[in-house]
Amino acid sequence: MQELQQQLRQQQQEKQQQAQPPQQPATASSSTKVSRDLFSETARMRSDLARYMYLKEVMQQLTREDRLIDQQLLASVEDELGLYSEAVYDFPFDNRVQTPVPLPSPVDWQPTSAVDEIVKLATDRHIVMINEAHHDAHTRELTLELLPKLRAEGFNYFAAEALVNTDTDLMKRGYPINTSGSQYLHEPLYGDIIRQAIKLGFQVVSYESENDVLADREQGQANLLYQKVFAKDPKAKLFVHAGYAHIDKAPGNLGGSIKPMAMLLKQLSGFDPLSIDQTRWRDIGPMPDKDLYKRLTAQFPVTDPSVLISRQNGSVWSSDPDRHDVDVILPPPGHQRRPHWLTLNGARVPRVVSTDFCQSQLPCVVEAHYANESDDSIPADRYTFLTANSINTLYLRPGEYRVIAKNRDGHNLGQRNLTVDGSESSP
Repeated sequence: MQELQQQLRQQQQEKQQQAQPPQQPATASSSTKVSRDLFSETARMRSDLARYMYLKEVMQQLTREDRLIDQQLLASVEDELGLYSEAVYDFPFDNRVQTPVPLPSPVDWQPTSAVDEIVKLATDRHIVMINEAHHDAHTRELTLELLPKLRAEGFNYFAAEALVNTDTDLMKRGYPINTSGSQYLHEPLYGDIIRQAIKLGFQVVSYESENDVLADREQGQANLLYQKVFAKDPKAKLFVHAGYAHIDKAPGNLGGSIKPMAMLLKQLSGFDPLSIDQTRWRDIGPMPDKDLYKRLTAQFPVTDPSVLISRQNGSVWSSDPDRHDVDVILPPPGHQRRPHWLTLNGARVPRVVSTDFCQSQLPCVVEAHYANESDDSIPADRYTFLTANSINTLYLRPGEYRVIAKNRDGHNLGQRNLTVDGSESSP
């Protein structure tokens, strides 16, 4: 719970620095005065669904300040429950601190695959850092695509902010479980990042600091990464998946003169990180047509995570070059029942599920676990049914699964075995 509290405080301080978009999203700041400790109230609940229901139920009882915290916690748990569109809608956080004026023009820039360009840029680097928005799993897709490419380039360590330092059996087990990290790790794509990193041969490391003060937390994270990686292996190549402004290479976005983790790790290791921001240019929910993201994607209608390349000299566009090297543009998620990017470029196939799994108990979570993993493993995918007589889709890699339905108390309502062979059908 302490790790989750630290992350929220960090995000709150980042929000203080943000430029307000045309339609103001929900925000919170480090000066927000709250009367209820929603962390403590939800920390020991039996399931993610129980946390979700509680946060929904208490929303109308809260003060405005408490409601902002509730919104953020609710969006995070929606993300963890597979309610991806709802998570973005319920917390439309825009963290574009410094807006480039004017925006890039197609006359001078052209879009290209973020994966391919990042791999080129990473060739001579020892550190690659990419960030995420904690409540938006779309910011995890690119990390999954980069893992095998960077492994082929000699990257041999992978660090994830959501991991805790106490799961000493993670590498031997080969997959994360519910206690392997913070609640963010309960989201299936985050779990798959860890699973795939281990499978590819990365040495997976945790680096979360126990320091409560933000500046000390940044230093603590940098120290742990240095001690666990470069102090032991000076020629190591490290890929880091972190949140928001931890990847910045200069102060500013964390408030005042606080030095971000990436900047501090550069000082400790002597290696300049390739810093990739993918939280600025993403869909954050219903916004006016003049919203910067809408304007940018109208000029550059990308269909996959993309970067912009200069037509003059081939350089990669960054909206804030002092702090990060690359801006990634994420495409709109589409209007299907669930976002189209969940296919992971065809690596996963859709399988239809319905409330028939739920045995007339709603809401319920339907989740698919790999057949060779324990019931407390992070599921390969999950979806939460809130209304009766509903259908939806799980996205799964070919393989063998246990599909389990659970109620608010975390009790199993039923289980079926499922084989995914690459074709679409119902279990």
